[in-house]
Amino acid sequence: MKVTDHISQADKPLISFEILPPMKGKGIDSIFKILDPLMEFKPAFVNVTYHRAEQIFKKRTDGSFDRVEIRKRPGTVGICAALMNRYRVDAVPHLICGGFAKEETENALIDLRYLGVDNVLALRGDSPANEKFFTPHPQGHRYAVDLVDQITNMNNGRYLEDDIVDAGKTDFCIGVAGYPEKHFEAANMNLDLHYLQQKIAAGAGYITTQMFFDNAKYFAYVDNCKSANIHVPIIPGLKPITNKRQLSILPSIFHVDIPNEFASEMLQCKTDAACEQLGTEWLIAQCRELLARKVPVLHFYTLGKPQVVYNVVKAIL
Repeated sequence: MKVTDHISQADKPLISFEILPPMKGKGIDSIFKILDPLMEFKPAFVNVTYHRAEQIFKKRTDGSFDRVEIRKRPGTVGICAALMNRYRVDAVPHLICGGFAKEETENALIDLRYLGVDNVLALRGDSPANEKFFTPHPQGHRYAVDLVDQITNMNNGRYLEDDIVDAGKTDFCIGVAGYPEKHFEAANMNLDLHYLQQKIAAGAGYITTQMFFDNAKYFAYVDNCKSANIHVPIIPGLKPITNKRQLSILPSIFHVDIPNEFASEMLQCKTDAACEQLGTEWLIAQCRELLARKVPVLHFYTLGKPQVVYNVVKAIL
């Protein structure tokens, strides 16, 4: 079932979760351990992130080095199939530009179609850890809008090879990312919204936001989108902060602000347990305010503290 259909048919805000594939060599039991308790809340869908390969240098016996590519978190498509089989829940795989050729993307979409996956989240993706700026694959896409275009083309029966005739049309519901505090590479919010308009015009049907910790920024973002003639559902992305290190780590990685009131209270906490309790209470308050404003979905990033996410959802339902 499409995310947009879940939303249009619901009579109250929905719940969804996001997970990361396990590190290479680890089993899928680590995913089930996270999701088994959360299935109590009957999520409408579960997002599964996609990760590009990273380049590393491996030392030879003669002392020289080989530059090789490794993918530390493979398995997105397989995990989607496993989740759909185990939980009878809709899986939403992420697709990214970085590190992938157009043909690889097309083949992934074909696999997803065979599996009965109805939704994809189309993202540009981040630059590798050892690169300052994003560099696309030589045969890949530079921008998320180009990825949306490719998916839309397949929905219309157009594939990369022009000589494919009577091609079957896919029917993916396409989600894209939104940034209540603007994407860090955008010159300003107006330009960021312009890029978002392009993705919607290309065929995206809904938006999932970057995490935020001040609801006022989400509400302002929704208003700004409406003013920019963007009227698709905007799903708020939510994550608990559970320790003091995250006060500096999250802003540096995700380019988000931490409200002064919350940061000050966190810094005054004497124990890890007190930090976790404060983070739980802050997220509960966020969720209750968002629910009062009738957001379409509460989307939780589960990385790190799934038990906290469980406690939050238990408290608000």
